[in-house]
Amino acid sequence: MIPKESRNELALDTFIKSHPELLEEMKDLSAEDRQQQILWAFEDEAQNRGLDPWELALELIARSPEELKAMRLEVHQEVAEALDMSWEEYCGFNDITV
Repeated sequence: MIPKESRNELALDTFIKSHPELLEEMKDLSAEDRQQQILWAFEDEAQNRGLDPWELALELIARSPEELKAMRLEVHQEVAEALDMSWEEYCGFNDITV
């Protein structure tokens, strides 16, 4: 599985490679402004697909449906811990089947 620390950067790289027209539109921007525009475009794409940005990131980088499911569960487990909820309670509240 792809390390958590690398996921967002890899997802943004994958996203921009599949949208070369965005780079062309941003060619005159500073590197910092270009990064911000890429992030906004990524967030817009997620919204257009009805996803949260983290979900789009996982979809773009997962190498298989099984890996995507495992990464999603990992994120949900972290959220459950942050909310101090039991895993069972969290799954029931969010209609997650394991």
